Amino acid sequence: MELRTFLGGVHPAPSKDRTAASPIEAAPLPKRVVIPLVQGGAPCEPLVKQGDAVLAGQKIGESKAFVSAPVHASISGKVTAIETHLLPTGREAPAVVIEGDESDTWVETKGHALDGLTVEDLKALIREAGLVGMGGAMFPAHVKVSPPPGKTFDSVIINGAECEPYLTCDQRLMTEEPEKIILGLRAWLKVTGAERGYIGIENNKPEAISALKAAAAGEGNVEVVPLLTKYPQGSEKQLIKAILGREVPSGGLPVDAGALVQNVGTTYALATAIESGRPLVERVVTVTGTPLKAPRNLKVRLGTLFSDLLAYCGLEGEVGKVISGGPMMGIALPTTDVPVIKGTSGILLLTPAEAEIPPERACIRCGRCVDACPIGLIPTFLDQFCRKEMWDRAEEYHVQDCIECGSCAYVCPSKRHLVPALRLGKAEVLARRRRK
Repeated sequence: MELRTFLGGVHPAPSKDRTAASPIEAAPLPKRVVIPLVQGGAPCEPLVKQGDAVLAGQKIGESKAFVSAPVHASISGKVTAIETHLLPTGREAPAVVIEGDESDTWVETKGHALDGLTVEDLKALIREAGLVGMGGAMFPAHVKVSPPPGKTFDSVIINGAECEPYLTCDQRLMTEEPEKIILGLRAWLKVTGAERGYIGIENNKPEAISALKAAAAGEGNVEVVPLLTKYPQGSEKQLIKAILGREVPSGGLPVDAGALVQNVGTTYALATAIESGRPLVERVVTVTGTPLKAPRNLKVRLGTLFSDLLAYCGLEGEVGKVISGGPMMGIALPTTDVPVIKGTSGILLLTPAEAEIPPERACIRCGRCVDACPIGLIPTFLDQFCRKEMWDRAEEYHVQDCIECGSCAYVCPSKRHLVPALRLGKAEVLARRRRK
């Protein structure tokens, strides 16, 4: 049977072998957490002040804005500061610092049966639990399931592709918790009114495919779809094209193709919120890389510092680069004094040799970047337009549709720094539109 996929893309070495077979284990309870007040949409206002005692699961940040998600304490203890802190996104934001009391005392919560919840109950639960897209974008989930007037969903796709090299947190969740993934999918179907559910998984994860097929055996409207292993198969537009055969229009959203796409981690968190009533205060993170003694998949309380997790996994070599996320779309960080947030899927350490950036040379117009672009853009032209500040030409050639996947730079024999140039072009085109 031919595996479904999309046009373009690349085949980087998967590098998942270090953690693919490592069961999820709970990270040690942190003594101190840093909870940013910006984790999806508009910033939250703090609901606590320095000196307050808090319980795990207690809401500590809230916003009146619709496009925003509340934040909760991930451990019990005392608020010692509300201060600006560097995030894994590379930006700074206000954060609540909590020193733990080691009792791990939780607020009282109550679970539900999915069948007993109405659509409005589910939307309220999704918002109150602080659910956001946990693949990295952190867009509030309650907004994502509320389409604009006149638009509807007919399909829900669970994104189990996990196409980034090195990362295996979604793979382990699907293998170890398939029933909860199916419960979460049923909840997404109910809240959107969609008729069909799909779970798209690359074919380099056979255990996850088998586990979910077994768990979905009694679900007549759910299909597990094996996909060709290819990057960026986990991008929303490419996933919709591969599974539904539909194009998301330029400037459009998945709902324009009738689809809701949700991350595996977000789907697991929704199932947890339904069953236990507990909000999103922990997630699975892949901590990996050559300089580590024991790479692992860890269930981590939000706000835990990267430095604590790296110490737990054991450093044994020189570090050349620290990346939040995977090597293709992750963000290089200048320090490990940053907290795990809702969108942190992985922490990757590279040696100095692995992190070395080769010198950039002149474009030889070979066209490999054009073949690799999953959107159908012409990166070599866009690179020139952006470097020469020809913003009108960049917009004419649809620079704003670039998904910054890095496929073009990966195949470029001249090692052109294409993504930074196109990212600058996107920002400038957006700024010019706002000024009009």
